[in-house]
Amino acid sequence: MTGFGLSVALATPFKSSGEIATEVMLAQAKRSLESGCASVTLFGTTGEGASIGSRERERILDTFIASGIQPRQIVVGVLVDAAEDAAHQISQALSKGARNILLAPPSYFKNVSDDGIFAWFADVFARVGDAARDVLVYNIPPVTMVALSIDLISRLRKTFPSIVTGVKDSSGDWPYTEALLRQHSDLIILIGDERHLAKGVRMGGQGAISGMANFAPHEVRAMAVDGKDDPRVEDFVAELLKHPVTPAVKVMVSKMTGDDTWLAVRPPLTTIPADGQRELVLAFDALFRTKAA
Repeated sequence: MTGFGLSVALATPFKSSGEIATEVMLAQAKRSLESGCASVTLFGTTGEGASIGSRERERILDTFIASGIQPRQIVVGVLVDAAEDAAHQISQALSKGARNILLAPPSYFKNVSDDGIFAWFADVFARVGDAARDVLVYNIPPVTMVALSIDLISRLRKTFPSIVTGVKDSSGDWPYTEALLRQHSDLIILIGDERHLAKGVRMGGQGAISGMANFAPHEVRAMAVDGKDDPRVEDFVAELLKHPVTPAVKVMVSKMTGDDTWLAVRPPLTTIPADGQRELVLAFDALFRTKAA
């Protein structure tokens, strides 16, 4: 039913040395694609993209493509503040054929105006030049503390119609999401909060980039592609939100794979304590085993 479908917001595993566990990451990407995800999104919020350097990003991209993952199955997150750095990371990914760029606004400075945010995006696109394409602007104010207003999105798409092709909305604010869908139904609108995913897709959303797809891909896909409600997924989002979300997702990937490598995160994030890990696993099992029976 949808054009974009489900992209797994791929978590990034780390060795005890702090290096990326590339083979573990690659195996998870292939598992996700085999489980019905249309693409993998690298270096987003779930993937700790703000903690991964440009050289590491290039190595991962090259490894994924060399392993047989098609460039058009890869979305690349860009979560940096300097326009020069953003343009470099975008150019790096697009030169390798990436499907889309997931581009967050700069977030170090707070209480900035729409004009300031617009000027930043314009600067980034100018630096990328004619190669700029297929950008999904990323609205995630719970993390960035910088909201992308509906008016700003209108201005961006009108000014850069061949570049800005969609929005990932992780605001968790349904009235905002609904307005976005009503006013920009011809864009790729992706719902980042699984609690709003199914109804968003029924209103015309094209899918999701989802952290939960790391460990519940079939369930999330039914929501993202077919618009089917799943109270289990919605309820488990509430459980995830009781903890720092990225480390919590990694707890669940560790449970799914039986590999404790997934528990590690890079500073400034910290690993979920053992009691929190148990709470998450018990909550997941109670929801999915009980309600699926």
